Amino acid sequence: MASSQHSIYTTLAIFLLCFQLLSFNSEAIVPDTFTYVNEGDFGDYIVEYDANYRALSPFNNPFQLCFYNTTPNAFTLALRMGTVRSESLMRWVWEANRGKPVRENATFSLGTNGNLVLADADGSVVWQTNTANKGVVGFQVLPNGNMVLHDGKGNFIWQSFDSPTDTILVGQSLRAGGANKLVSRASEVNNVDGAYSLVMEPKGLSMYYKSPNSPRPILYWTSSEWFTIDKGTLTNLTLTSVPDTDEGFLYYLTFIYFVTNPSSDSNRNMAYTRYNNTLSYLRLGIDGNLRFYTYNPNVQGVAWELVYTFLDRDSMEKECQLPERCGKFGLCEDSQCVACPNTEWADWVEPKIVDGKKW
Repeated sequence: MASSQHSIYTTLAIFLLCFQLLSFNSEAIVPDTFTYVNEGDFGDYIVEYDANYRALSPFNNPFQLCFYNTTPNAFTLALRMGTVRSESLMRWVWEANRGKPVRENATFSLGTNGNLVLADADGSVVWQTNTANKGVVGFQVLPNGNMVLHDGKGNFIWQSFDSPTDTILVGQSLRAGGANKLVSRASEVNNVDGAYSLVMEPKGLSMYYKSPNSPRPILYWTSSEWFTIDKGTLTNLTLTSVPDTDEGFLYYLTFIYFVTNPSSDSNRNMAYTRYNNTLSYLRLGIDGNLRFYTYNPNVQGVAWELVYTFLDRDSMEKECQLPERCGKFGLCEDSQCVACPNTEWADWVEPKIVDGKKW
């Protein structure tokens, strides 16, 4: 009898222990959920594209999630960079749903299954991270602007750095087998993919123009003047901020690039500032040009600085390489427009004199 009771108690103890372990594991993988609704008053401060916006709670100075729109009732979920304190323009550095706007009363939520979802007012899913049942326990906006879903050990299950639109921040990469390109915005008002793209290819970077008159994108710039991959394949290109060890007050914005077969890495300094420039980004603009912007949180009124433009009369590469520098049919020479893109300009554009003749 005693032996039988002992066996029962042992079995019961094992059952209770297993139940506690299962309960603990179940609790450990339930994330901190939230739901934000696109409703209420718009913000009062100036933001990029002269947009209307509603700020959400996820925040890590100077980054904040928002809903914004440039046309009525067509909202984008985006990450804003800049603060009210700086009294400067606040800029958009990441977007979830370009070309797929949501309406008033759309929701942004993290569910108990760990999936991050942007849904329209009717409940239809517009964008999601596809992270259901993958061990997500929380969502964070990191100090570098990377938004992450992480597990109980701090491992990233999803990160916004893996899905750029037209912008990469310091610490963000283009990489083979993943996000390997940036695509411009169509216009300040129209938030859909534009005509320009920056693509990381096996031997370097290339920029393309998608013309309505050509079945294939037209190449208009390559990185051959900046770096060339003679052997192997380019697999990763990361924007970094590097302090100068000799001149402590200088910070370089640098591309670090990795090559396989054979494996190697190298770097190319692109621009510098005389202050910490870790809050910087590279943008493929509406006009197809590449520009570096830096945000200095210690400055009021003029916190943003345009520190470098790729295609510019003062750069190694000239702006006449831009496909529409002088309009759709204009001619560009020595960074100047020398012919009219349309008849509306004819009254004030001087004809060009070549070999004694006017053209």
